[in-house]
Amino acid sequence: MPKKKSPDRIKIAKRLAQELQDRQVVNLGVGIPTLVPDYIEEGKQVFLQSENGLLGMGPTPPEDELDMDLISASKQPITMQSGASLFDSADSFVMIRGGHIDVAVLGALQVDETGEIANWAVPGQQILGVGGAMDLVAGANKIILALTHQSKDGEPKLVKKLTYPSSGIRKANLVVTEKAVFEFKDGIMYLIELDPALTVEELRKITEAEFKVSPTLSVNYK
Repeated sequence: MPKKKSPDRIKIAKRLAQELQDRQVVNLGVGIPTLVPDYIEEGKQVFLQSENGLLGMGPTPPEDELDMDLISASKQPITMQSGASLFDSADSFVMIRGGHIDVAVLGALQVDETGEIANWAVPGQQILGVGGAMDLVAGANKIILALTHQSKDGEPKLVKKLTYPSSGIRKANLVVTEKAVFEFKDGIMYLIELDPALTVEELRKITEAEFKVSPTLSVNYK
């Protein structure tokens, strides 16, 4: 059955969907990214790829049309767009490693102030497998991260330096949380959008990473 969508996760997914452009091939990682198909603007033609072997992923089906043989990388039910293709995971990784993915939308456990990503292992906890994280970080042309701003314990996920294992030397281009949107340029983190319920000073208190405020900062991120 589909997982319940929290308001924060929906907010992040809607903002992610705005970043996607017509005719882009976009890989959606595990977690929040798999909510994106439900919020893509009608008429926008985006080719969504899932690493378990699908190009042309569509939105969540109604409950009376669920088919658990057709699932996303998060094992949640999906639909297929007209003209979609099914293939094995080996071919999926050929696409990823061959540089054919325009955008990878990934979840993350941490991201540092230069854009380095940790999204596959927590020290001291059982590792289920790296999945496609490292391949996507290395192979996608653009990397967008989707994560809640803090952990369940209130710890910041945007940190000065990673304390979790890195996913690779490639850096993120954009980070979207429920509080703010940041972009990275030349290894510097810039705040470009802020929830109007927060001030920049309040955001800094829950963000360990150092960031600069963009001169074009928008405070209309809702």
